[in-house]
Amino acid sequence: MSSDSPGRAAAGAAWPVILDVPLAWGEMDAFGHVNNAVYFRWFESARMSYFERLGWPELQRESGIGPILHSTQARFRAPLVWPDTVAVATRVTDVGSDRFTMLYEVRSRRLGTLAAEGSGLIVTFDYRNIGKAALPEVLRERIGRLEAGPAVVGG
Repeated sequence: MSSDSPGRAAAGAAWPVILDVPLAWGEMDAFGHVNNAVYFRWFESARMSYFERLGWPELQRESGIGPILHSTQARFRAPLVWPDTVAVATRVTDVGSDRFTMLYEVRSRRLGTLAAEGSGLIVTFDYRNIGKAALPEVLRERIGRLEAGPAVVGG
């Protein structure tokens, strides 16, 4: 997500949601770089921004059907230090009947490089009946539209 192409990853794939996040001094640990746990908070922020753009919070209030994080992982590529701003991008792949995968990418603006990448498996959950649920068709359609459209940069 270089400044000349903010909605594109290095490999050319589109990232429909991108957040610019300034690093905070307090996010660094005793080893002098941003603590690994911080990356998962950034993934969460990008994930929630994506869900907000889908209108999922409103749908969940109406139906009780919402997302639940099944599993997540990260691969750390470059250490980050303050001061810096990162671009945290997310997109959806592998949409199934009751789940989908979200991919994440964290790029350092200062270093101009990929700092981390990750993924999360999201399961559609019925919070009223406490169990998995089918992914509502309206969300499947909204995911398709968001993935096909231009990048939405915020933060």
